[in-house]
Amino acid sequence: MSTLLQPLDVTAIRKDFPLLSRVLHGKPVVYLDSAVSGQMPLPVIERMSKYERDEHTNVHRGVSTLSQEATDFFEAAREKVRKFIGAGSIKEIVWTRGTTEAINLVAQTFGRMTVKAGDEILLSAMEHHANIVPWQMLAEEKGATLKVIPMNNAGELILDSLDELITDRTKLLGLIHVSNVLGTVNPVKQIIARAHARGVPVLVDGAQAVPHLRVDVRDLDADFYVFSGHKLSGPTGIGVLYGRLELLEAMPPWHGGGSMIRNVTWEKTTYLGAPAKFEAGTPAIAAAIGLGAAIDYLTELGLDRIAAYEHDLLAHATERLERIPGLRILGTAKEKASVISFVVEGIHPHDMGSLLDGDGVVVRAGHHCAQPVMTRFNVPATTRASFAYFNTRDEVDVLVSSIIKAIELFK
Repeated sequence: MSTLLQPLDVTAIRKDFPLLSRVLHGKPVVYLDSAVSGQMPLPVIERMSKYERDEHTNVHRGVSTLSQEATDFFEAAREKVRKFIGAGSIKEIVWTRGTTEAINLVAQTFGRMTVKAGDEILLSAMEHHANIVPWQMLAEEKGATLKVIPMNNAGELILDSLDELITDRTKLLGLIHVSNVLGTVNPVKQIIARAHARGVPVLVDGAQAVPHLRVDVRDLDADFYVFSGHKLSGPTGIGVLYGRLELLEAMPPWHGGGSMIRNVTWEKTTYLGAPAKFEAGTPAIAAAIGLGAAIDYLTELGLDRIAAYEHDLLAHATERLERIPGLRILGTAKEKASVISFVVEGIHPHDMGSLLDGDGVVVRAGHHCAQPVMTRFNVPATTRASFAYFNTRDEVDVLVSSIIKAIELFK
């Protein structure tokens, strides 16, 4: 851990997470599944509860004091997101239900406007299904083709292939910032620059990046950047689409209904500008306010301190797991976030996950919504441990001991 950063007080932090004091199967819970969904600290839970208990009403459509207050809280959360990712305007921050919906929104608006028969959409070999399936659907509809940036055995993209893969027919590049399976931190700024040099816009899936890295969308020069609240110590059901304002203004609405209209007649409807035209209907008000509270919580802890602490956990876990005979880690990139996927010779990942659960160790087992990655590494699934700022080295050691015990059972 960097000596320039004051270390996190993890003992105090853990008191903000009631689940960490639970007991499963007679063992203390060791929650190592933040890559699927981060835990919410008490300040986030309490802020959402306060809204539901004392402030609950709708937004953007009332003159009452309560409605105006709720609107202020809701839009204040949008401003927190804007500042958190370095966007230039709150008009560039669109609320969605999550990363998946944000990508679908772009595919069904910008994608439909841009992609035609014979065109190409370029993705990376380590994408989550959320950044594959919407583009496959669009390609089938339009008669376009998907192309893939390959990766090497360490789980790093082979960027030498970019010049050949990007052609005059490439209409969009979709790229995961941090792999949810391999932990690889992709050099997205470099890739975006190379795509832009050929006139290709870029959508970045930042679902696994924002919990671990400081993200500045203007510095990255991203055209679209998407993420989910529940990966970021916030609630489920809320996500964010950042888009360049000029792109959002040029895109048509996706859903129609209340809150996104300027005027409705039987003959014609005119729409509000971004972001309102993408937010038809009653939004997830409590969840947006909760996401704002989560951003406050993480900002107070310090994103750089969080990153340094999680890197220390990753290094400790990697060093210990690499000593276990028969265990293979998938993803050994030089730049990694705190995710380790592994397989153990002779033990199916689902069996390993179940055995770890018996010791109170919560991990993920399966293909992690990234089946092409499993195919690339010739495995049906992996067991994945993901570490957050509230985890400890002792919990890593519990994981290791539980894996060793599971291996002994299969001998």
